Amino acid sequence: MASRYMKAILSLNSNAKCSIPVSFDDDNNTVEDIDNITWENETTPISKSDIMAEATRLDSVSSAADTGKQKLIDLGLTEEEVKALIGI
Repeated sequence: MASRYMKAILSLNSNAKCSIPVSFDDDNNTVEDIDNITWENETTPISKSDIMAEATRLDSVSSAADTGKQKLIDLGLTEEEVKALIGI
């Protein structure tokens, strides 16, 4: 599964090839170091601000989809019906 920032990068450039260094914080949560992305195969670098903005936008879209899905379930649709209607 692609990380939050990798999803943002691929949303901005579906052909991007890069690697993002990862470490772990004191609580063993993954921390991505987007200040030190290695761009590969002549991929044009994407600015940190553009990556972060796209990650935020994608989070918002995902949140809205989850909210919409829950509203349909609250109206009495089953998970299967919701998936058939909206694909999530």
